[in-house]
Amino acid sequence: MSNIIVGQPAPAFSAASTQGEISLDSLHGRYTVLYFYPKDNTPGCTTQAQGFRDLYQEFTDAGCQIVGVSRDSLKSHANFTEKQNLPFPLIADPDEALCLLFNVMKMKNMYGKQVRGIERSTFLIDPQGVLVHEWRGLRVPGHVDQVLQKVQELR
Repeated sequence: MSNIIVGQPAPAFSAASTQGEISLDSLHGRYTVLYFYPKDNTPGCTTQAQGFRDLYQEFTDAGCQIVGVSRDSLKSHANFTEKQNLPFPLIADPDEALCLLFNVMKMKNMYGKQVRGIERSTFLIDPQGVLVHEWRGLRVPGHVDQVLQKVQELR
Protein backbone atom coordinates (compact mmCIF):
# COMPACT_ATOMS: atom_id res chain seq x y z
CA MET A 1 0.00 0.00 0.00
CA SER A 2 1.24 3.44 -0.90
CA ASN A 3 1.32 6.58 1.18
CA ILE A 4 -0.27 9.32 -0.92
CA ILE A 5 0.59 12.76 0.45
CA VAL A 6 -0.67 16.09 -0.87
CA GLY A 7 2.34 18.23 -1.80
CA GLN A 8 4.47 15.21 -2.75
CA PRO A 9 4.99 13.66 -6.19
CA ALA A 10 2.21 11.30 -7.23
CA PRO A 11 3.34 7.67 -7.42
CA ALA A 12 4.70 6.54 -10.78
CA PHE A 13 2.43 4.19 -12.72
CA SER A 14 1.75 2.80 -16.16
CA ALA A 15 -1.57 1.24 -17.16
CA ALA A 16 -3.73 0.28 -20.12
CA SER A 17 -6.61 2.60 -20.99
CA THR A 18 -9.29 3.06 -23.62
CA GLN A 19 -6.90 5.49 -25.35
CA GLY A 20 -3.70 3.43 -25.06
CA GLU A 21 -1.04 3.15 -22.38
CA ILE A 22 -1.06 5.94 -19.77
CA SER A 23 1.75 6.66 -17.34
CA LEU A 24 2.40 9.42 -14.85
CA ASP A 25 5.15 10.68 -17.19
CA SER A 26 2.70 10.86 -20.13
CA LEU A 27 0.46 13.16 -18.07
CA HIS A 28 3.17 15.74 -17.34
CA GLY A 29 2.72 19.27 -18.67
CA ARG A 30 -0.96 19.67 -17.76
CA TYR A 31 -3.09 19.37 -14.67
CA THR A 32 -4.64 15.91 -14.36
CA VAL A 33 -7.82 14.79 -12.65
CA LEU A 34 -7.36 11.11 -11.81
CA TYR A 35 -10.66 9.80 -10.52
CA PHE A 36 -11.36 6.35 -9.12
CA TYR A 37 -14.88 4.96 -9.25
CA PRO A 38 -16.41 1.59 -8.30
CA LYS A 39 -18.01 0.23 -11.50
CA ASP A 40 -18.99 1.06 -15.07
CA ASN A 41 -22.69 1.48 -15.84
CA THR A 42 -23.84 1.87 -12.24
CA PRO A 43 -25.99 4.90 -11.33
CA GLY A 44 -23.48 6.95 -9.30
CA CYS A 45 -20.55 6.14 -11.55
CA THR A 46 -22.54 6.98 -14.67
CA THR A 47 -23.63 10.32 -13.16
CA GLN A 48 -20.04 11.12 -12.21
CA ALA A 49 -18.70 10.25 -15.68
CA GLN A 50 -21.44 12.33 -17.29
CA GLY A 51 -20.48 15.27 -15.06
CA PHE A 52 -16.85 15.12 -16.18
CA ARG A 53 -18.05 14.69 -19.79
CA ASP A 54 -20.41 17.66 -19.60
CA LEU A 55 -17.70 19.95 -18.19
CA TYR A 56 -14.90 18.46 -20.28
CA GLN A 57 -14.41 21.62 -22.35
CA GLU A 58 -14.13 23.76 -19.21
CA PHE A 59 -11.47 21.40 -17.82
CA THR A 60 -9.63 21.46 -21.15
CA ASP A 61 -9.81 25.27 -21.28
CA ALA A 62 -8.25 25.31 -17.78
CA GLY A 63 -5.34 23.17 -19.03
CA CYS A 64 -6.56 20.01 -17.34
CA GLN A 65 -7.01 16.44 -18.56
CA ILE A 66 -9.32 13.84 -17.04
CA VAL A 67 -8.60 10.14 -16.53
CA GLY A 68 -11.01 7.67 -14.90
CA VAL A 69 -9.95 4.44 -13.17
CA SER A 70 -11.89 1.35 -12.08
CA ARG A 71 -11.33 -2.40 -11.83
CA ASP A 72 -13.47 -3.01 -14.93
CA SER A 73 -11.96 -4.53 -18.08
CA LEU A 74 -10.96 -2.52 -21.15
CA LYS A 75 -13.94 -4.09 -22.95
CA SER A 76 -16.34 -2.87 -20.25
CA HIS A 77 -14.67 0.57 -20.36
CA ALA A 78 -14.98 0.70 -24.16
CA ASN A 79 -18.71 -0.04 -23.93
CA PHE A 80 -19.18 2.51 -21.13
CA THR A 81 -17.20 5.14 -23.07
CA GLU A 82 -19.26 4.58 -26.21
CA LYS A 83 -22.60 4.49 -24.39
CA GLN A 84 -21.86 7.70 -22.44
CA ASN A 85 -19.85 9.42 -25.21
CA LEU A 86 -16.87 10.00 -22.90
CA PRO A 87 -14.06 12.07 -24.45
CA PHE A 88 -11.46 11.08 -21.83
CA PRO A 89 -9.63 7.77 -21.23
CA LEU A 90 -10.63 5.15 -18.68
CA ILE A 91 -7.88 3.00 -17.15
CA ALA A 92 -8.59 -0.69 -16.60
CA ASP A 93 -7.17 -1.81 -13.25
CA PRO A 94 -8.47 -5.38 -12.81
CA ASP A 95 -5.50 -6.40 -10.66
CA GLU A 96 -5.98 -3.29 -8.44
CA ALA A 97 -2.35 -2.18 -8.87
CA LEU A 98 -3.28 1.49 -9.34
CA CYS A 99 -6.05 1.28 -6.73
CA LEU A 100 -3.54 0.00 -4.17
CA LEU A 101 -0.96 2.60 -5.20
CA PHE A 102 -3.48 5.37 -4.46
CA ASN A 103 -4.91 3.56 -1.42
CA VAL A 104 -8.55 3.59 -2.57
CA MET A 105 -9.51 -0.03 -1.74
CA LYS A 106 -11.79 -0.12 1.31
CA MET A 107 -14.27 -2.37 3.07
CA LYS A 108 -17.78 -1.11 2.34
CA ASN A 109 -21.30 -2.12 3.33
CA MET A 110 -23.47 -3.29 0.46
CA TYR A 111 -26.94 -4.55 1.28
CA GLY A 112 -25.82 -5.33 4.84
CA LYS A 113 -22.72 -7.28 3.77
CA GLN A 114 -19.07 -6.23 4.03
CA VAL A 115 -17.48 -6.10 0.57
CA ARG A 116 -14.09 -4.87 -0.59
CA GLY A 117 -14.32 -2.17 -3.21
CA ILE A 118 -13.10 1.16 -4.52
CA GLU A 119 -13.77 4.16 -2.32
CA ARG A 120 -14.83 6.88 -4.77
CA SER A 121 -11.83 9.22 -4.79
CA THR A 122 -10.40 11.99 -6.98
CA PHE A 123 -6.81 13.19 -7.14
CA LEU A 124 -5.58 16.43 -8.73
CA ILE A 125 -2.02 16.25 -10.04
CA ASP A 126 -0.16 19.36 -11.20
CA PRO A 127 1.80 19.65 -14.49
CA GLN A 128 5.02 18.54 -12.70
CA GLY A 129 3.43 15.36 -11.31
CA VAL A 130 2.84 16.62 -7.75
CA LEU A 131 -0.40 15.71 -5.97
CA VAL A 132 -2.01 19.06 -5.15
CA HIS A 133 -5.45 18.00 -3.87
CA GLU A 134 -7.44 14.90 -3.04
CA TRP A 135 -11.08 14.11 -2.37
CA ARG A 136 -11.83 10.76 -0.68
CA GLY A 137 -15.09 9.06 0.16
CA LEU A 138 -16.89 11.73 -1.81
CA ARG A 139 -20.49 12.05 -2.88
CA VAL A 140 -21.25 12.48 -6.58
CA PRO A 141 -23.65 15.48 -6.49
CA GLY A 142 -21.63 18.69 -6.90
CA HIS A 143 -18.27 16.92 -6.92
CA VAL A 144 -17.28 17.62 -10.54
CA ASP A 145 -18.02 21.33 -9.98
CA GLN A 146 -15.76 21.31 -6.89
CA VAL A 147 -12.93 19.74 -8.87
CA LEU A 148 -13.29 22.24 -11.73
CA GLN A 149 -13.33 25.13 -9.24
CA LYS A 150 -10.09 23.85 -7.64
CA VAL A 151 -8.41 23.51 -11.06
CA GLN A 152 -9.46 27.06 -11.98
CA GLU A 153 -8.17 28.39 -8.62
CA LEU A 154 -4.77 26.80 -9.19
CA ARG A 155 -4.38 28.10 -12.76
